[in-house]
Amino acid sequence: MSDDASKRTSLYDEHVKLGARMVPFAGYDMPVQYPTGIIAEHNWTRENAGLFDVSHMGQCVIAGESFEAVAKAMEKLVPADILGLKPRQQRYSQLLSEEGGTLDDLMITRHDEDGFLYVVVNAGRKDHDYDWFEQHLPRRVSLKRLDGLSLMALQGPKAEAVLAKHAPLVRNLPFMQSADLEINGIRAQVSRSGYTGEDGFEISVANAEAAKLWNLLLSDPLVKPVGLGARDSLRLEGGLCLYGHELDETISPVEADLVWSIQKRRRTEGGFIGASRVQKELAEGVTRKRVGIRPEGRAPARDGTVITDASGREIGKVTSGGFGPSVGGPIAMGYVETPSAVPGTKINLIVRGSSLPAEIIKLPFIPNRFKR
Repeated sequence: MSDDASKRTSLYDEHVKLGARMVPFAGYDMPVQYPTGIIAEHNWTRENAGLFDVSHMGQCVIAGESFEAVAKAMEKLVPADILGLKPRQQRYSQLLSEEGGTLDDLMITRHDEDGFLYVVVNAGRKDHDYDWFEQHLPRRVSLKRLDGLSLMALQGPKAEAVLAKHAPLVRNLPFMQSADLEINGIRAQVSRSGYTGEDGFEISVANAEAAKLWNLLLSDPLVKPVGLGARDSLRLEGGLCLYGHELDETISPVEADLVWSIQKRRRTEGGFIGASRVQKELAEGVTRKRVGIRPEGRAPARDGTVITDASGREIGKVTSGGFGPSVGGPIAMGYVETPSAVPGTKINLIVRGSSLPAEIIKLPFIPNRFKR
């Protein structure tokens, strides 16, 4: 199943021991599912706590002589308000091209120490992103890769109860905040965040300690390992974008319905790469929008599926699609012409040559349960 050129995370051997089906993904050998299967892993995460290896993601630090210097440098590259971050606060944003398309989406955290931003980028884009940072950061601000760290996500309504047994302080950790904690003697950086639509944590730990922490968390009967298959169905139900699907170099954050991630000051001031397109779209509107789609019947519409209106005219394409275990049927996201983006609009999906009825749905499919 695996590509000989694929890299392995520090947890590769643990996945093999657990009987995971390993597949090449974003240049890494990753577990797509464990013996219980994708639907069981999905449902377990919705009801208990699922443990994900996300060590393929890129972790790095952007450093300079002061927080203000680093924040101002980062604000030239992303549309989020970085200067307004409080110590240990985390924010979601995007790297944009000069044309206003999305180069990647990323998480940015202000560190306690002055002059440091901790950044997590997508696995398939990290070499591109690191080069982009190197090219565009000013001379006194530098990038440091953190290749010696692993990353895992503990997600689900019982994630807090599980982690609090070893690190009680996580009970007081707000959503989109991070803290340095000891988990049974293992030093880790923990943020209350994740990509399943559930409450949970992302835990950054030294590669040498990763397997120990992984097995400690899995020793709890409330925790089961979860692979990429269920990670995808969970984020799809949560209405969350995946780079290479809902986001790419042609799509702006306004089209992607991510205006909430561009704080008011930045919308007005601009000053970031790609700002002219973003500000124009904010002022004048967009010709296409990201939407949720609920196909009728049981046939899923995969990415690339053509979307037509009632008259049969093509109005867009599906970007992600599959079975939603918590929804109990097929679901999809995609882009349609703005007049057709209103929830309740009837559309058709061209699946294997047949026109199947569907409806535009307000995202997310399952209410997000982040602990705010």
